[in-house]
Amino acid sequence: MKTKSMISNQQEDTIRLGRRIAAAVRAGDILCLFGDLGSGKTTLVKGFAEGLKVKRGEVSSPTFVLMNVYEGRLPVFHFDLYRLEERSQIMQIGYEEYLYGDGVAVIEWADRLKDLFPLDCLSIHLEHQGDGRRSIALSASGKRSSALLNKINL
Repeated sequence: MKTKSMISNQQEDTIRLGRRIAAAVRAGDILCLFGDLGSGKTTLVKGFAEGLKVKRGEVSSPTFVLMNVYEGRLPVFHFDLYRLEERSQIMQIGYEEYLYGDGVAVIEWADRLKDLFPLDCLSIHLEHQGDGRRSIALSASGKRSSALLNKINL
């Protein structure tokens, strides 16, 4: 599995990475985000959405609704599974219908998917390093996500 990593020294670094990922994605790509509370997952999504021409300020953490949809160059299906308690909750919103379609799925707290975890996705792990710094590691799990990872310059 190929991996790329970087250190984000400030919030703007994480936003810029989101924009770089947005420049490389195509419809049907899936981004799975991992990290503790406050690790920068939603900040990354904000930069990603900006890069896809989603209106500034539209992105927020959908913690209480499981998913938000943002319109841009490609639709962004932003899942936040922090409050997911049962598999049936995500199945009720038609989770799998948003994967591999005409938009890009971005899944915060992707580890909560368990057996629903996509086989081919770009996994992004964010981790606190102290002093506002974060380490960010991107890894691909399949052919499609490997092609995406190869296009992203860190």
